[in-house]
Amino acid sequence: MILDIGMPEMDGYDVARRIRSRADGAHVLLIALTGWGQNHDKERARTAGFDHHLVKPPDIDALRELVNGHRMM
Repeated sequence: MILDIGMPEMDGYDVARRIRSRADGAHVLLIALTGWGQNHDKERARTAGFDHHLVKPPDIDALRELVNGHRMM
């Protein structure tokens, strides 16, 4: 799942935490796609449960590699 961090009403951090809190959320690939790329932004995404953090605009090859490398369980 690719999530923007800066969404209205519920941000991507909240969405990630909700997904991770579900029994079936542990195996979901979560990729943060955001304009925020400082170290503290990356740490906040990791803490919220994201597997990866990409800054806009993403490198399409890197995104493809992340998605293709994820093994569904």
